Amino acid sequence: METVTRVPAPDFPGEDHGMTDSALKDDIITVFGGSGFVGRHVVRALVRRGYRVRVAVRRPDLAQHLQPLGAVGQIHAVQANLRYPSSVERAIAGAGAVVNAVGILYETGRQRFEAIQGSGPGVIAAAANAAGIDRMVHISAIGAGAESPADYAQSKAAGEAAVRAAIPGAVIMRPSIVFGPEDDFFNRFAEMTRLSPILPLIGGGKTRFQPVFVGDVAEAVARAVDGKAEAGVTYELGGPEVRSFKELLQIMLDEIGRRRLLLPIPFWAARIQARVLQMLPRPLLTLDQVRMLKTDNVVSAAAERDGRTLAGLGIAPRALSAILPEYLYRYRPHGQFEPKRSG
Repeated sequence: METVTRVPAPDFPGEDHGMTDSALKDDIITVFGGSGFVGRHVVRALVRRGYRVRVAVRRPDLAQHLQPLGAVGQIHAVQANLRYPSSVERAIAGAGAVVNAVGILYETGRQRFEAIQGSGPGVIAAAANAAGIDRMVHISAIGAGAESPADYAQSKAAGEAAVRAAIPGAVIMRPSIVFGPEDDFFNRFAEMTRLSPILPLIGGGKTRFQPVFVGDVAEAVARAVDGKAEAGVTYELGGPEVRSFKELLQIMLDEIGRRRLLLPIPFWAARIQARVLQMLPRPLLTLDQVRMLKTDNVVSAAAERDGRTLAGLGIAPRALSAILPEYLYRYRPHGQFEPKRSG
């Protein structure tokens, strides 16, 4: 008789915080980068379905915060480094599917775009192919392109090509800017309001984005693992709203109840600033990011037409207004007790 295990449901903002009855499946899903921002939400979505999840990370000792997300023994962290194929092979041994959620926003030390996002996904895909695994979900990004002026976007395109070469049926997910409790966009600019009366609008703040909630991205990945996505297809994931950079900053300011001057910065001036700011341990701005801001980051008309979107996967994307209040409240002058200013 099959044992039913009580599995914690995800604690995303807007989700049911109760428990989910789910019998643990025999399938092991290896998630590379499962301790990161997007990765850990992917782990949650898979755990909720009853999968056994093997989290492949460079430092398993720093991934213990994932354990409470599942039942005892349901989540297991193992050591893997994309620079060492043998460690990747060990991490996927016996798995039924593989998810790659490894990614970096800027380069530091030995963490380079080419190694992490360019050749790294190919190492994972080649190991999966050799192990007879044909279910792979690779998280890339809208804007990935070999002809892009940004190294980040070029590396994302190289990673996609490497995955496709090894596993033609792999599903690729390209999200727009991802938001959620630990995001690097709204949190970063909200933190800046504590220190500066000015927020920069690079290129005048005209670049358009289609912010997508991290929980919706995770759900899309989990549905692909379930076999509900079309094999070999690249999906573009965006939220229900297309907003300019300026509009997003204003939405953030309204949410935290602060007024700041939104100062337009021409691209040439932003490049000068980036040369200095990218030298910080945690860069506030890099030259590569300035290059990326010259191109809109939204779901393409082709993806909308072909159903290669969240809606095509049966997911209704959640709006900024439904999620931002759940975590930006801490940036209000008096925290959660600060009433939101209207108008």
